[in-house]
Amino acid sequence: MAGTETADLAGGDIAAPERPAATRGHPPVNLRRAGKHSDKGHDLSVTGGLAALSLDALSSVAYGPEAMVLILVAAGAAALRYTVPLTLVITGMLVLLVFSYTQVIDAHPEGGGSYAVAKVNLGRFWALLAAASLVVDYVLTVAVSLSAGAASLGSVFHGLSHHLLAVSLIGLLLLTAVNMFGISESARLLMLPTIVFIVSIFALIIVGPFHSHPVATIGTPLPLHATEALGIVLILKAFAAGCSAVTGVEAIANGVPAFRQPRIRTAQRTEVSLGVMLGVMLIGLSILIRAHHVVPRGGVTILAQLTAGAFGTGWMFYVSNLSVILVLGLAANTSFGGLPVLMSILAKDHRLPHMFYLRAERPVYRYGIGALAIAGAALLVAVNARTAKLIPMFTIGVFVGFTLSQVGLVHHWAKARPPRWRARAALNGVGAVMTAIAVVVFLSTKFLEGAWVVVLTVPLLMLLFSHTERYYARVATKLRLGKTPGIPRRAGSVVIVPTSTVNLLTEKALSAAMSLGDTVVAVGVAGDEEERDQMKRAWGEWKCSVPLEVLLDSHRSLVRTVVKYVESIPKDDTTITVLIPELIPTKRRREILHNQRGRLLEAVLKARTDDVVIATLPFHIDA
Repeated sequence: MAGTETADLAGGDIAAPERPAATRGHPPVNLRRAGKHSDKGHDLSVTGGLAALSLDALSSVAYGPEAMVLILVAAGAAALRYTVPLTLVITGMLVLLVFSYTQVIDAHPEGGGSYAVAKVNLGRFWALLAAASLVVDYVLTVAVSLSAGAASLGSVFHGLSHHLLAVSLIGLLLLTAVNMFGISESARLLMLPTIVFIVSIFALIIVGPFHSHPVATIGTPLPLHATEALGIVLILKAFAAGCSAVTGVEAIANGVPAFRQPRIRTAQRTEVSLGVMLGVMLIGLSILIRAHHVVPRGGVTILAQLTAGAFGTGWMFYVSNLSVILVLGLAANTSFGGLPVLMSILAKDHRLPHMFYLRAERPVYRYGIGALAIAGAALLVAVNARTAKLIPMFTIGVFVGFTLSQVGLVHHWAKARPPRWRARAALNGVGAVMTAIAVVVFLSTKFLEGAWVVVLTVPLLMLLFSHTERYYARVATKLRLGKTPGIPRRAGSVVIVPTSTVNLLTEKALSAAMSLGDTVVAVGVAGDEEERDQMKRAWGEWKCSVPLEVLLDSHRSLVRTVVKYVESIPKDDTTITVLIPELIPTKRRREILHNQRGRLLEAVLKARTDDVVIATLPFHIDA
């Protein structure tokens, strides 16, 4: 509605094409995966923070090492000897990222998403790039987590391994429904599955090396043929795939307001704890993969094979894998807390339609949730819920965000110049260079395998944000937002009521019209002179004080004729109102039994006339 739109614009940042200075400098806000956990009332401890904000990162051990193995075995099973060295390199990058994000926590204790950091420190273009990368990242997080969860479920219940897409879509539907109703998880509820998952993985890493051979082998053998030479290109591909295991390490830095005092110290300890646990998990799993020569098998995941190899297929196998499934589902749910918030902030910045800024009756951003669900479903269907096809797209958006955050912090330290600012800037600078190199590696090695989708999507999203922002700026100019308008004045008024017969609806419409304006005119349409005379005769017998204007049209087109009549009335110092009576059956299926000329007339008047008030008078009928 026009009133709502005007209020949205007036309450936003754009009062003219140029933003006010106060808007350009406002502090960053929590955007990425802090989602529902960013309320100050949560007061998360280190343990609670790990449970609430680390699921995305920790759950990546379910698909990161497997993605790397799938690339390496293209050169034969002997290529698995590179699993540990590559994992050590990836872990080194993880260490660098963790220490870099402890600096983000220090610089932006209010929550420093890459969009917010880029907007404050780097400017409009880089902010749009960060926002587009985040949107892609959120959607891919949902798709990757659900597809990996479906694969893990298929490893436990083999009958489901042939229905991964259906399982993924059912999981997406459940998450969408839960979030639409505003049922948010708490750190305490998340703590149990997180602890079970962490204990299971560490138990696997500790117990696994004591077995010279796997306790149990699951899945069906797959033929392994060397299809690629083991060279630098294949190793770089495996590195790019394995880097998906370090996604999500930025979540804690974005959720600092949710931690208990002292917030900065608590959040930094949580970030370091996450880095230590994730690094140990990745190295331990890679050693087991190398020691037991674990290769892909049909119907099961690499992690499920390792679990069966360490514990057999008894109760521990089921507990471990079910905890993996649950944590992957909760990791997917972090996007439902984060993307709608990001979209609401983009809408507040006038870079997305304002409807994304609106909350429903329950305090959730339903339009953002719906958009995420649709995009996630489309992506899952496009790749048939195959995680390996999603990985090439996944890491690019994440590492672009990493890079922009680090570059933004270098700019921040250079401008603020706190104690030891050079060392801090150097740390973030090295982090920016490393993650930028990783982005180049991803693009060069994964472009034809799916990275091209991200390369195409990110600029399109940036164009969408930019065009939307310019449109709202033009609207603000037209509405003269930020300027004092003229004083409202009273003008003469003419109320036009379209009618066809004399009945109760006509009487109610004319009564309402007489209370609205100085002059009321009933307008009817006749096909010929005889019909016009009949209408005037019936009107005269009714003895209504409102004059009836009967217009001739051989096709009896109410819409075209009334619109022409309205356009012909001089509008100088006169407000024209068209009051359209509308008959509404209580049972919607019976609407088809009534003509819809009133709604069509309303639509045409809105499209073709200016400065005309269009109102409807609903008349509900139970028949």
